[in-house]
Amino acid sequence: MPFPDFDPILVQIGPFAIRWYALAYIAGILLGWRYVQSLARNENLWRLRGPIASSEQIDDLILWITLGVIVGGRLGHVLFYTMLSNPDSILSDPVEIFRTWHGGMSYHGGTLGVLIATLLFVRSQRNKVPIDLLRLGDLICAVVPIGLFFGRVANFINGELWGRPTALPWGIIFPAADGVMPRHPSQLYEAALEGIVLFLVLRWATHGAKLLNRRGVVAGMYFAGYGLIRALLENVREPDVGMPNFPLGLTMGMILSLPMLAFGAWLIWRGLKEPLPDLEPETETAAVEAEDPFKIRSDGAG
Repeated sequence: MPFPDFDPILVQIGPFAIRWYALAYIAGILLGWRYVQSLARNENLWRLRGPIASSEQIDDLILWITLGVIVGGRLGHVLFYTMLSNPDSILSDPVEIFRTWHGGMSYHGGTLGVLIATLLFVRSQRNKVPIDLLRLGDLICAVVPIGLFFGRVANFINGELWGRPTALPWGIIFPAADGVMPRHPSQLYEAALEGIVLFLVLRWATHGAKLLNRRGVVAGMYFAGYGLIRALLENVREPDVGMPNFPLGLTMGMILSLPMLAFGAWLIWRGLKEPLPDLEPETETAAVEAEDPFKIRSDGAG
């Protein structure tokens, strides 16, 4: 099956170009922002603990997360991929690190960037209204699949991050690969599984099982779910050019995703083990949780 004739540039006016990839980031951030606000305002989802943050705090958080995605995604690509496959390109021209328009963003780097940004944001709120780190993490992770869906669709439109050769009838010939062999449209697999399926699972967790009342469980489901999906799909995704041969047939994507799976499983375990509060927490209890978000309380107060 030939690759559709997509133009990665939607509109170009002189030197100014609007690319599908940039629109994917914008759509993911804007829709994620609105969805986070709707979750935070839905009191039925937080009935045992009360709301996590004010609308103003959520609005401020989006800026921190956006910076975390961009800075972390770019630095992650440089550290995890470029420095292993083509270090001379960075060592000879360090400014290339900042040329994001040349392409190269890492999901795992973006995730680390968001984690750091979230930690700094929570710390910045200590002198205002303290925020529980784990509960905020649940809120953020519930919306991440929205951005993943748009990002993977944009990868497909750009004809990048293609899959390995396949004889399946839906194999696609990507011109930027070799232009001959049909390959797995792994970008669409990821859009469907990391985006749609994972979103639906987390939607059930937040609205069906009401797991936002258990600190860290929704975040754990996201990390474990993404780590498992990405590790499995690496078997049909073409490894990046120039990467070393890792043992046991592992790829860099697997190496970075398997710790996510383990971390997510631990978050689910500790969240389900932690007792649920009987009543909405008082301000003092909320402040204690914000100071020590990983503490498992034994007094039934959560």
